[in-house]
Amino acid sequence: MATIEIKDTKGQAAGTAELADSVFGIEPNVPVMHQVVRAQRASWRQGTSNTLTRGKVSGGGKKPFRQKGTGNARQGTSRAPQMPGGGIVFGPHPRSYDIKINKKEVKLAMRSALSAKLADGEIIVVDKFDFEAPSTKAAVAALKALDVKGRSTVIIGDDDINAFLSFRNIKSVTVIPVAFMNTYDFLDNKKLVVTSEALARIEEVLA
Repeated sequence: MATIEIKDTKGQAAGTAELADSVFGIEPNVPVMHQVVRAQRASWRQGTSNTLTRGKVSGGGKKPFRQKGTGNARQGTSRAPQMPGGGIVFGPHPRSYDIKINKKEVKLAMRSALSAKLADGEIIVVDKFDFEAPSTKAAVAALKALDVKGRSTVIIGDDDINAFLSFRNIKSVTVIPVAFMNTYDFLDNKKLVVTSEALARIEEVLA
């Protein structure tokens, strides 16, 4: 098992933690991570774009002009795609962009991302964020002490509402509970800050 140092909010050592090799010590599976992130991004698409075909636009019924003698190509309806205000050919219609991903692949992708983060030294374990009240100033000070201030950071915490309210206003920080952790946030941020309690729950879920 790999061992990682636990820090407090002042950046001082507060102990060590052993990391499960099954979660933080596997060979990263890049194709699965790509597939899961692609599916996750696709699921964010609303799929509400819509266009009108020639059967749905108004007008038509009568020839726009006579068959011969005008010098123009013959036209049978003003709803044809080549006519101004006509229907759209092969335009977008409401649809779902969801891509099916197996649960085992989702967990494998997260384990791969966490293993890659640990190998690159981008995981920081914090004992806990003991904010007495919501304070963005205290949150910024904690980030500075952990040497992640100004870097894109995702914080996986427990159910500490004060910590959530303190970090949520910082532009470079994304705060998520263990239940909402995902591969995209792991890879999209430079640093990953995890509380000791959240670390135990991550290993419990992904082991």
